[in-house]
Amino acid sequence: MSTFRTAASSLTVGSIIFLLVIHRAEVPGITMTLFQNPEFWVAVGLAVVITIFLRLRVPGMLAKMLDERAAAIANELDEAKRLREEAAAILAGYVQKASQAESEAAAIIAEAKAEADRFGKDMRAQLRAQIDRRAQMAKDKIEQAEAAALAEIKGLAADTATAAAEKLIAARVDEKRAAALIGDSIKELSDKLN
Repeated sequence: MSTFRTAASSLTVGSIIFLLVIHRAEVPGITMTLFQNPEFWVAVGLAVVITIFLRLRVPGMLAKMLDERAAAIANELDEAKRLREEAAAILAGYVQKASQAESEAAAIIAEAKAEADRFGKDMRAQLRAQIDRRAQMAKDKIEQAEAAALAEIKGLAADTATAAAEKLIAARVDEKRAAALIGDSIKELSDKLN
């Protein structure tokens, strides 16, 4: 309501001043033509609006609003800058963690490869040792079989030779001669045993 009163009083004061100026000028007829001119009324309206704005301190309010908006924008910019710095720090942390994870993964892979190589070498060595053991066991069995075969062959040869010698001796030696040979053999045996 006070804005309307101020506007009305400003308009009234402006109109009175204008009429006084025109009346003093003593120009007859100018008053009627002036009131009919639309440009005059635009000028009066503009003067009234400017007067109201100045009375209500609108420029100060506009400046205050603009200052508040500028302060709000500055705060938003500061907040955005702070958030950007935080995001950059977080990103740097993630990049560092990613590089650490990458290096750990590379170390794990290298360790796994080394372990696989060691395991492969151990397995090859164990396989070689097992093959060598089995080959040695086979050699030993073959030697044992050869020794057994040779012993058996010697035994068979001895038996065959004994049988043949017996037949040959029985065919060539008479009883007298056989008794003498047995006696000589017994003497040799007793000499050997002593």
